[in-house]
Amino acid sequence: MKYFLTGATGFVGGAIARLLVDRGHQVNAVVRNPARASDLKELGINVLQGDVTVKESMRVAMQGCEGVFHVAGWYKVGAKDKTLGQKINVDGTRNVLELMKELKIPKGVYTSTLAVNSDTHGQVRDETYRFTGQHISEYDRTKAEAHDVAEKFIADGLPLVILMPGLIYGPDGTSLSDESLRLYLQKKLPLIPKRSAYSWAHVDDIAEAHLLGMEKAPPGSTYIIGGPNYELTEALEIAEKITGVPRPMAVPPFMLSVTGFFSSIAEIFITLPEMYSSEALRVQAGVTYLGDNSKAKRELGYQPRPLEEGLKLTLLYEREKLAAREV
Repeated sequence: MKYFLTGATGFVGGAIARLLVDRGHQVNAVVRNPARASDLKELGINVLQGDVTVKESMRVAMQGCEGVFHVAGWYKVGAKDKTLGQKINVDGTRNVLELMKELKIPKGVYTSTLAVNSDTHGQVRDETYRFTGQHISEYDRTKAEAHDVAEKFIADGLPLVILMPGLIYGPDGTSLSDESLRLYLQKKLPLIPKRSAYSWAHVDDIAEAHLLGMEKAPPGSTYIIGGPNYELTEALEIAEKITGVPRPMAVPPFMLSVTGFFSSIAEIFITLPEMYSSEALRVQAGVTYLGDNSKAKRELGYQPRPLEEGLKLTLLYEREKLAAREV
C-alpha cells in the first residue's frame, strides 16, 4: 500500500513512518524542510516538501495514495507564541481533509487527542463523551476545534477514522512529560502534583494503533487509544523501582496553581521555560486526562503494553543517553 503521511519528522509520526516501512508499505511524507529529514530518506521514505498550512503544497505527495495519516500537530503547551496552534491544528487539518476529499483517497486516519475532553476530573471517559466548557490550554482548545472539523468531514461522507491518544511517552520523546522524565532522572524535578492522572501509552503502541485504525476501523468511527491509566505519583513510584532514583515530593495541586499565578506575573517581564509557564503548570495541577480504550481493544485488537514495561525501556534508554553526554 502507498500512504501519505504528515508529521513524519515528529515523535509519533516518525514511529508510524518506521512501522509502515517495516510492514512493507510505501510512504510519501511531506515535511517543511526535506534537508532535515535525512533519516526518513535513509528508510526509503519518499520525502517531499510540503506544509499542512499550505493546502496545494501537499497535492503532489497525496496524489495516487491509498490512505492518509494526518498526524502533524502543534503541541507546545506553555509556548509564548500560540498562533501556530490555530494554523497547524485547525487550518492544517482542514487543508489535509479537503485535499483527501478532492483526490478521493479511499481512507484516512486523523490523530486527535484525549485533551479535547479537557480535565476529566478523575472520570475515565469513552468515545461518546463530549466536553463543552472552556479549555485549559491553547493546545486543548485548538485540537478540540480540529476534532470538530474532522467530524464535519465525516458527516459529509469522508472515509475517515479518528484516533484519540492520551499521554504518549518513549525514548527521545518531545513533550513536557518526556522532559519531566529526563529531569526526574537527573534529580532536577523538585515537585509533582497529587491527583494528576493520564492514559499512558508507549509511542510504538500508538504507532501500531494507527495501522490498526487504517486496516480494521470502519470509516466514520472514533477510538480512544490511550494506554493504562495511572496517576503521575504512581508512575514515578514505578520509575523509582526501575531506576533507584527517588521520586519527587508529591504536593497538593493548589501549590502548582499558586506557582502558576506567580509565573503568569513573571511572564510579563521574562520568558520562562515552557514547562514552568503559567499555562503548563495549570495543565499539571491535579488535572486528569483519562480515557477508556476498551473499544479499541475489543474491535481493533489494540494491546498497549503495561506501564512498567514501557517505562523501563524509556528510562533505561534516557539514562544511558544522559550518561553518554557526561563522558
